[in-house]
Amino acid sequence: MKALLICEYREGKLLDASYELAAFADKLGAEKAMVLIGSEAEVPKVNGTVYLADAGKYGEYNPDVHKKIVLAAVERENPDYIVFVHSSYGWDLAPRVAATLKAAQISEIVNIVDGKFEVGICNSKLRRNVTPTTGKAVLTIQAGAFSVTDASQGVPQLERIDLADGASSLEFVGYEPAEKKDVDLTRAEVIVSAGRGVGKKENVPVIASLAKALGGELGASRPVVDAGWVEHSHQVGTTGQTVSPKLYVACGISGAIQHLAGMKKSDFIVAINKDKDAPIGEVADVLVVADVLQFVPALTGMLQK
Repeated sequence: MKALLICEYREGKLLDASYELAAFADKLGAEKAMVLIGSEAEVPKVNGTVYLADAGKYGEYNPDVHKKIVLAAVERENPDYIVFVHSSYGWDLAPRVAATLKAAQISEIVNIVDGKFEVGICNSKLRRNVTPTTGKAVLTIQAGAFSVTDASQGVPQLERIDLADGASSLEFVGYEPAEKKDVDLTRAEVIVSAGRGVGKKENVPVIASLAKALGGELGASRPVVDAGWVEHSHQVGTTGQTVSPKLYVACGISGAIQHLAGMKKSDFIVAINKDKDAPIGEVADVLVVADVLQFVPALTGMLQK
């Protein structure tokens, strides 16, 4: 089994999510090769072939040209899977490649279960396990869903791709910065999240105080964000940010599927919930069965001392 992993390169730098692609291939048990449209200085340090095309010549993004480069690597490598990160780059390019190859596309994979790809449906309220029926398949993986390990590091074997026809009617102009978020939870080592169990907006500062005492960031479940208690930039889950901190503390969060998919890769999970049978307990390393509004202030007070 082979996986061709399509790296992302922006403003002269290889994006860290490219190594998550390697972690995905490792979990799949696939032999991996990578495509980088970038610079030789940014070639990812992985075992396997890296197909390099010069971004100075072909642009950091041009869907017409980049599709040709990916297809050239597909022809050389003959992979079973062509894998992108589920990002704006992947959203745009993956369907173009899939349509040209007449291959199945599976989007926003969050896990691999018994060799099948786990994805969310019904706005991520449910999950299903999917397998493609075509000889090749194009995949996109949810950023943060596959933790990078030492197994993803190595020594690449470089091969260059130069197109005979690199013409395009499109011109890459540049990047427009996204609206600045209050916080980038994907980089936080400690996250303390508030769920519907905190009761009301006025109780959110109780959870924020614990986050501050732990030197972490405030997160939230979707119901809390939908209710307007916390800004969307703090939302954890498949419709928010997918995170993998060293410590994740879930306060009053029952454990809806879309939330679990966004945080279950955390190194250590503490859940605080009155319901001992809450689904969050299935992924928690420690489940504290207690009233959040009684337990959290007591814990915060001890930490502050």
